[in-house]
Amino acid sequence: MLIIVERKKVFYSKIQLLLSLLYNGYLKDIRLFKAFLDVQLEKFVPKEILPSVKIYDDAPVLFYYERERPENLRTISAPHMITIMLQNLILKENDDLLILGAKSGYIAVLAHKLAPRGKIVILEANSRIAKITQKNLKHLGLNENIKVIVKNPLVGMPEMAPWKKILVTGAIKQEKIYPLLNQLDHEYGVLFAPIGEEFIQIYTQILRLNNDFYGKKHLSVRFTPLITQIQLDELKLVTDIEDFDEKNATNDLKKSENRISVKYAKDIIEKLNLDPISQSQSLEIKPRNIFIAFLENMYNTIKILKEDQDLEQWTNFIENSETLMEIFNKYKRGIKINLRKIEISLNQIKSYNLAMKQIEFDKNIITNEFLEKKIEISQKYIEELAKLQQYIEDQINKIKEI
Repeated sequence: MLIIVERKKVFYSKIQLLLSLLYNGYLKDIRLFKAFLDVQLEKFVPKEILPSVKIYDDAPVLFYYERERPENLRTISAPHMITIMLQNLILKENDDLLILGAKSGYIAVLAHKLAPRGKIVILEANSRIAKITQKNLKHLGLNENIKVIVKNPLVGMPEMAPWKKILVTGAIKQEKIYPLLNQLDHEYGVLFAPIGEEFIQIYTQILRLNNDFYGKKHLSVRFTPLITQIQLDELKLVTDIEDFDEKNATNDLKKSENRISVKYAKDIIEKLNLDPISQSQSLEIKPRNIFIAFLENMYNTIKILKEDQDLEQWTNFIENSETLMEIFNKYKRGIKINLRKIEISLNQIKSYNLAMKQIEFDKNIITNEFLEKKIEISQKYIEELAKLQQYIEDQINKIKEI
């Protein structure tokens, strides 16, 4: 079964994770809060691996493993680390983003939610990981928005430069960032990378202003090294490998390693006030914005499911919505919101859902009475969904007016 709506246990874990990231001061951008809420992490983990991993723990999630070379395992970064990455890129709506290391596409899809009008390109040296990533993006309908290219990530994409933002998702040595810095936009281009040797790196933010580079060291991290040697399997996918000359690219890499001087000025980015959150109060995470995000998630899920006949998906939606109602009732102090109609409507839909399941159970007994009952309940189901959508929309508008 295609998972359209996350199961109750998984969804609850996601909500708990988001509230934890918020409480611990990691999550500050409501756009990223909404992105985490909307994007399902389990869609980026292959089915054969999924039973052995925990979804929405604040820990790295395994998505790639080679039995013949177990040292080649790869993980999607922990959610708090992804939050640090994406918020320190200072992404704006139109920003073009180059991502070095695919991470199964999860980080790129979250980034697309923050920069929906910019181009996003992923460079990945392992063609198997590239295929997994492209498949994930295709299932989400984002393969036209996010491109995956098999290439040594250290070379970057000078032919598509300048890049407003560059994100490095694996450990990289200091001297290897210089060619990438040359590809940054002259006007406030930002690179974010775990820079250092094999065991410990410093996640570093570097800002370009004309030909000056300003760095800010954030925190010590431990990342696996970025894959840079192109690894092909029997199926070539994603890009025209034949057109890529590794030898010339390496020579170009060495030529570009002119000694760029990075000035480490701790508060330079804050002084320049580039952060979208500082420029727009609407991006700050406040209780009202969280409530709107939850309600919009419910509304959009109904839109997706309206044409779906899978009653299990509707059961997931009802249970997840009940979870959100519990959170609303617990934290709605100071916000004038009327949840009663939504709760009544959810209960009604729940009863129709149970009735429809019973009809499905009895479907081998086809009579006129059976068909009439099915049509009647289906019609009531549709009418109640329309009411629920309207109730949700009314409450969203009401909160926005506060």
